[in-house]
Amino acid sequence: MAIKSRKIAIMGFRAVGKSSLAVQFAEDQFVDSYNPTIENTFRRQFRHRGQEYSVEVVDTAGQDEFSIFPHAYTVDIEAYILVYSVISVKSFDVVRVIHDKLLDQLGTDHVPLVLVGNKIDLRMERVVSEENGRELALKWKAAFLETSAKRNEKVKEVFLTALDEIEKKMNPGVDKDGDCIIL
Repeated sequence: MAIKSRKIAIMGFRAVGKSSLAVQFAEDQFVDSYNPTIENTFRRQFRHRGQEYSVEVVDTAGQDEFSIFPHAYTVDIEAYILVYSVISVKSFDVVRVIHDKLLDQLGTDHVPLVLVGNKIDLRMERVVSEENGRELALKWKAAFLETSAKRNEKVKEVFLTALDEIEKKMNPGVDKDGDCIIL
């Protein structure tokens, strides 16, 4: 069976943990020091649901509500991971703006997407509830997960879910296990 190549962009406000999630996924390590990302690409190969994948993760620079949406963030990207920090209402608001800009740039009303609330290890500082994230994901028809890049909680699941979202778009009428669904 041939290896499937997939390209996923990870986007969100500054300091929400985009790079930490990407590094944890690609290299199984947590980077504690924070250096603002210009743009970076990570690759990892693995098997998921019996299929071999080569995944390229484009770790974008932090966006804000005023930033111009680079065209490069739409070229050959098959899924998006939009990240906010559960300890920042601002990052939750900005992720909505990024989503709107993304759909506008792509000229569509839906894209394979995983909404991620990161930094759940900082329980005492939490200001965005899990319910808020779930409601937004439901509105967008997106997958939703909460993670801790620091503790490596559900990090791999974020990327596997993004692959599942890509497969759903490419193979409508087939469930995640590869079985046909009669509509």
